[in-house]
This record gives sequence, structure tokens and C-alpha cells, in this order.
Amino acid sequence: MLGTKLYAPGDVRIEEMPEPVILKPTDAIIKLAATCVCGSDLWPYRGLNQVAAPMHMGHEYCGTVIEVGAAVTSVKPGQFVVGSFCLSDNTCPHCRFGFHSSCVQREFMTGAQSQIARVPLADGSLVALDHAPEEDLIPSLLAASDVLGTGWYAADAARVQPGSTAVVVGDGAVGLMGVLAARQMGAARVIAMSRHKARQELALEYGATDIVAERGEDGVARIKELTDQIGADAVLECVGTAESMKQALAVARPGSMIGYVGVPHGVEFDGQQLFYSQRGLLGGPAPVRRFLPHLLDLILTRKINPGKVFDLHIPLADVAQGYKAMDERRAIKTLLRV
Repeated sequence: MLGTKLYAPGDVRIEEMPEPVILKPTDAIIKLAATCVCGSDLWPYRGLNQVAAPMHMGHEYCGTVIEVGAAVTSVKPGQFVVGSFCLSDNTCPHCRFGFHSSCVQREFMTGAQSQIARVPLADGSLVALDHAPEEDLIPSLLAASDVLGTGWYAADAARVQPGSTAVVVGDGAVGLMGVLAARQMGAARVIAMSRHKARQELALEYGATDIVAERGEDGVARIKELTDQIGADAVLECVGTAESMKQALAVARPGSMIGYVGVPHGVEFDGQQLFYSQRGLLGGPAPVRRFLPHLLDLILTRKINPGKVFDLHIPLADVAQGYKAMDERRAIKTLLRV
């Protein structure tokens, strides 16, 4: 089969490799309907995460089950499934508390930028559809595996409430999904921070009420102006840099929450500043499995269309072009046709 490996920064290749097999009785093997490139894949691609050995890439997936291990009971061959990028058993105390991404058996999905993939902890990680989906829904179902669920968690962690004002820091795929989520949760005002026209347009389509293109002190001043100098009731930090976190803290009002889902790189906190700012923080890897049933229902009933975030569709064989397009910000998110 064809699969993707990252050998070094900037060096991603599509290769022939052996098909995965059942290794544990809790595994499932699925044939991918589509896969994609994630913004977090760009960290090692850009050399910001160490690449000590060739890495099997890809953690977003949906497709048809072709084989299951002896212990798997919730899915069966022939079913179309969507799974979380963060694998969990769905039974441990943390899963039952809603934080599947801190499951005591947690694993992170790998090897999904391929034609066939092994999914560990299948019973806890996969959600089966009642029937095969219509073809045009595949991008949205794929988005639910990570980027939609992560944006949704950012809004949930930020405690977006009906009638509230939310600010979304970051206009990548996760930020755009955060805009969608905040509106779905009833935010009356969603301020998207974006400097790119195509992303601004999609943010508006997903429900943004205001666009702020400024950054740094100018960006803070603009948001304060829009909120009568109060700040936002909820802030979604969807980037993970020191600058984006500083921005998020500066535009949040006292008593608000910041949901941060961008993987931190160079982010540091000042204890005294946090103490006197009276702003809350909740983040980390998104517990996508908690949200999957609801998100899949919204997609299948066509109440949301997160698949529009994929603005570049290319064959899996051209995966290197997909990485390059996202790295150069020519694409928001690349869908790989399998």
C-alpha cells in the first residue's frame, strides 16, 4: 500500500509499505476514505520538533472497517467509522469524566496518511455510522476526527455561552472550526483574528461577526474598542506560539476562560500576572471522542459543513505538495484523496 513518511524537515515522501495487521485484540484495520495534513504535522516538517528517525505520518482518518481484533465488539467489518486522533478506551475514570485525551491507556494515532491504517483501542476510539455516508460528506466527517473536534473543545474549554462575545486567535483550520463551534454554542459575537482574505471569508461564512487583522498591541486595542474596553467573555487560542498566547491573555476579560488547543511552542506563563489577571486557562489535546456523536449528527443532518476548511484536494501520492502548500500558507488544509 501507499503510506507517508517524514524523513527530515521538509522531506516527506510517499512510499510503498506493508499493509498494517492486527497486533492486539483491541485493534481494527480500516480502509481510508480520505486523510489529510494537519497543522501540527508542520511542526516536525518545519524542524520545530525533532525528527530522530523516519516518522509514519497522519492522525486524522475515516473509512471502512476491514478487520477487527478478537476483543473488539462495538464496530465490525463493513461499517464506516470516524475516530479520534487521540485514542482511548472510553471506560477509564478520565474517559468517563469526559477527558478521553487523558485516558490511562492513551495512544496517539499514527500512520493515517496512507491507504490502510491500524486503529488501536478501536472500541473506545471509533464511532460507526448507521450506513455509508454520501460522498460529499466525507471531508466533513474527516474534519471531525481532529480539527473540528479540536476547535469545538477550544470553545467548550473557553466556556462559550449563549449571548457571549468570543475571540478566536488564529485563522488556521482549528481557528476556523473554533469560529464555527462558538456560533453553534450560541455566541452572539465572534471576533476572528485573521490577516488572510480567504480565511476571513470562510470565518464569516462560519459565523464570525467581526474580523480583526491587527496584531500585537494594535490587535488588543482593536478588540478592546469592539468590546467597550471590557474584553472577551471567552477566548479560543488556536495557534500555540508565545505571541498568540500573549494575545489571548490580553484580550480576555477578568473572570473569562481561555481555551487553548494550539500545541505550545515557546509559551511561558508569569504566575503573578495570571494571579492578578483573574483569567482561567484550560486546554491540551482535545477529547474529541467526547464530542464525536454530537458532531457526526450535526454533519449527517447537514447542519454544519466543516469540510469547507479543506481548500486543497489532491491525491495521496502528491502528499509532499500538500505539505508544501500548507507550509507556504497557500492552503488552509489539504485533503488527501485515497
